[in-house]
Amino acid sequence: MTLPFQTGDKAAAPIPPSLATPGAARRFPILPAPVLAWNKDVEAATAHLYARVAKVIPPIEWPFHAPYVKAINELKRERNAVILAHNYQTPEIFHCVADYVGDSLQLAKLAAASEAEVIVQGGVHFMAETSKILSPEKIVLTPDSEAGCSLAASITAADVRALRAEYPGVPIVAYVNTSAEVKAEVDICCTSSNALKIVESLGSDRVIMLPDRYLAENVAAQTKVKILAWHGACEVHERFTPQELEAYRADHPGLTIIAHPECPREVVEISDFAGSTAAMIDYVRRNKPARVLLVTECSMADNVAAETSGTEFVRPCNFCPHMKRITLPKILDSLLYMREEVTVDPMIAERARRSVQRMIDVG
Repeated sequence: MTLPFQTGDKAAAPIPPSLATPGAARRFPILPAPVLAWNKDVEAATAHLYARVAKVIPPIEWPFHAPYVKAINELKRERNAVILAHNYQTPEIFHCVADYVGDSLQLAKLAAASEAEVIVQGGVHFMAETSKILSPEKIVLTPDSEAGCSLAASITAADVRALRAEYPGVPIVAYVNTSAEVKAEVDICCTSSNALKIVESLGSDRVIMLPDRYLAENVAAQTKVKILAWHGACEVHERFTPQELEAYRADHPGLTIIAHPECPREVVEISDFAGSTAAMIDYVRRNKPARVLLVTECSMADNVAAETSGTEFVRPCNFCPHMKRITLPKILDSLLYMREEVTVDPMIAERARRSVQRMIDVG
């Protein structure tokens, strides 16, 4: 059942900047801007990193990336910083400057456990907020504060309060792809990998899931719990259709199709496997299909292909315009000038942290 009301636009709305650049800047010395030039020193210093991505980045492109890669890796050591890269970041970020890679919650937990003073979030704004929620004592920087998310933009804290009034006593589960304000208003969070377990742990015959209607539909197909779904969607995953996938099957005999549960139910139903980004990657590593199509953001196929042998990747290029706002030049700028810092109101952060911790406690 999809709830009959929705706010927000389908496209990610601009994010009001919650930045405190002067505070971050005061804690760190001003450093000279590095010289960004392709030369033999840069080539030698980055050769081992290019080896990681040689299958997916042509040699002609590497001289444009390498000076930034070298400068960022040197600068993050000076800043005692770690760089987090979501699975949807481009290979030169994911494989060449990131300290931790994975999905958003996994990244935030790894960063919280690190000794770093600074976290640079290679991902969209709600991910940086989640890192700040779990690491309130650390400086969290986003290379672009307008890197939003259609899911996170589809619902507000006021919407959650309205749901409570409309459905009193019904537990509310928020996908981690939501703002800190929304996390603060719900009972518990979930990821795409544990959503079913979270729903069934609540002991209720009805549960509200937000904001992704497709994740909710895919969970509803696996449980007797009645799911009330918000009407949000990921603008990348909702574009895939069964007809498109069937056409790929016809053109590529023996194709294995692996879908993310943010895809429409009919897409998941005709796929060979469906799971979170981590589960999708693990499936490829364990099963080593001869030919595979990952039904998700296109950079993930590049990142998996870079470290996989013997598998041909068929690539429908549905890309996230918000993830692609994060670039090497912006990461360098963020570290060099200690901007743009993400802050979360402490009272909101504490309530949001409870919702995340409840999910972690379920296991």
